[in-house]
Amino acid sequence: MATLPNQPPALPPESDSSYLRLVWTLAILLTLGAAILYAPAVRNGFVNYDDPDYVTANAHVLQGITWHNLIWAFGTNNPAANWHPLTWISHMLDIQLFHLNPAGHHFTNIVFQAVDVGLLFLFLQWVTGRPFRSAAVAAFFAAHPLNVEAVAWIAERKSVLCVFFMLFAMLSYVWYAKKPGVARYACVLLLFACALMSKVMVITLPFCLLLLDYWPLERFAGAEMSSESSFPWKRAFGLVAEKIPLFFLAALAGWITLLIHHKDKALAAGMPLPWRLKNAVYSYVVYLGKAIWPSNLAVFYPHPENGLSWAAVAISAIILAAISAAVWRYRSRKYLVFGWLWFLGTMFPMIGVVQSGRQGMADRYAYVPLIGIFIAVIWLLGETAVRMKLKEGIVLVAFAVVLFSYLCVTEIQIGYWKNSYTLFAHALAATKNNGIAENNFGAALMARGEPQLAEPHFLAAVQLVPDEASAHYNLGLALQLQSRWNEAAIEYEQAIPLFSDPFEEEHAHHNLAVIYANQKKYGMALTQLDKAIALNPGVRNNYTLRGKIERQSWNYDAAAGDFLRALQIAPSPDVYFELGQAFEAKGDSAGASNAYLSALRLDPGMSQARARLEALLNKVGKR
Repeated sequence: MATLPNQPPALPPESDSSYLRLVWTLAILLTLGAAILYAPAVRNGFVNYDDPDYVTANAHVLQGITWHNLIWAFGTNNPAANWHPLTWISHMLDIQLFHLNPAGHHFTNIVFQAVDVGLLFLFLQWVTGRPFRSAAVAAFFAAHPLNVEAVAWIAERKSVLCVFFMLFAMLSYVWYAKKPGVARYACVLLLFACALMSKVMVITLPFCLLLLDYWPLERFAGAEMSSESSFPWKRAFGLVAEKIPLFFLAALAGWITLLIHHKDKALAAGMPLPWRLKNAVYSYVVYLGKAIWPSNLAVFYPHPENGLSWAAVAISAIILAAISAAVWRYRSRKYLVFGWLWFLGTMFPMIGVVQSGRQGMADRYAYVPLIGIFIAVIWLLGETAVRMKLKEGIVLVAFAVVLFSYLCVTEIQIGYWKNSYTLFAHALAATKNNGIAENNFGAALMARGEPQLAEPHFLAAVQLVPDEASAHYNLGLALQLQSRWNEAAIEYEQAIPLFSDPFEEEHAHHNLAVIYANQKKYGMALTQLDKAIALNPGVRNNYTLRGKIERQSWNYDAAAGDFLRALQIAPSPDVYFELGQAFEAKGDSAGASNAYLSALRLDPGMSQARARLEALLNKVGKR
């Protein structure tokens, strides 16, 4: 195994104790600063985008830590179409600690972000011996507005948790590189596995460790990547071979993720490869632009599909090629090579060549890649300042101005995550033709009890993304609440074949049944209820509604059976009353009396049940 030949000194020999005090002071200040910056997020709530899948409507997570739920967490059947068991477990722990108080869930994200900032600083100063440059990188990582999404979004716990384990894996790798050994390598493997089980975006870590070998660890024996010096192929092959177990773990995690995406139809297989390649090239440059000037940030950016002009793609390709050429030209500054390849490499799994979902890009995807850009820029500016003999005060003021600007934008961006209404209102203002934002903003209006205001947003959503099942379903629901039955039924019928989640499809069948029952189309209503029950047998309302229809159709035995099944799922005074009505209609006075008594035990103030019970008792008394 390769050893670490040229490591920068971790401590200046002339002042070890003062250096340690400086390092830990900076680490504490950075950690506390990140926590203070994001503290306002605890006032935010849950949002209607992914938070229901991850927390608020996830039956397994809402039960907290149980043996059954731990087994589920490591399985592949989940509403997020991802394999990240440690993320699920972290959400379960939050439920046990904070229940459904969003402040607690946001608090956990903030803690992880603050710790990640401190760990990034400690890692960089350890491997470079440059505490102030390392602190500047960590400060930008903490303050940059593009990173708000990864922290202020409860469902994005996976990002801050993944980076937590990733940084510990990198620290362990440096520890291993100092003195290679099986136990130290096992620590790297274990922490990498934990990072993968938090979010698969860290799949490129073996590649990142090779970059660390190049700079700053200098494990390539200090060879310069130039035409005048031969590349150390033997050393390189040894370093790659050293990481075969890590590459194997990455490949396994990637395979599991693609398997789940394929099973849950999360892969955008219908999007042609040229569209995806054009967007990938363009997005790389847009990410760089937003890193410099973070404006019009949104929770969702619609994919341009074939809307990108070849001119825009060509200009983007020229920019990427120009930056790459400049990095190659000044490759003696190894941190430029490191930073640029880190950005390109860690972004690649999320750039959309393999497209999952409808987004063209996402702020959260820049969370790890921008670390490379921060390192390259800070080190370049630091060396330039030294070479030009700039006064430290001037450098510090310039740094403070840029950092303060990012802090102000970040504070505003955190505020947009207050709730679904503010989040998607901003997304609609920041983007164009955003069908997903229209749909979710409409859902936020529905939650506020404003279906008429929501309707035009759902109409826009079905026009922009006609194959989005939830847009049709939400439009149907808005119309149904306005008693526009026929229009609502059309939308539900369009939504049903588009659903990939059987539980969501069950809702549409149930709502259609309600519409048909109100229109006294009982046969059609029963057909929809049968389909709903087949998709999800554990929903009480389907049995209750079917029982009511069967009772009205004089099929009292079937009605009683459905009411009993509904009561097995969850006792309810209303269902007991309906059961009593069915028994009474078929002449079973004793069964009806027991049912009314059960209803009164659950709700002593239920006047209907008391009146029917008294009527039955009077009837028996007269006999």
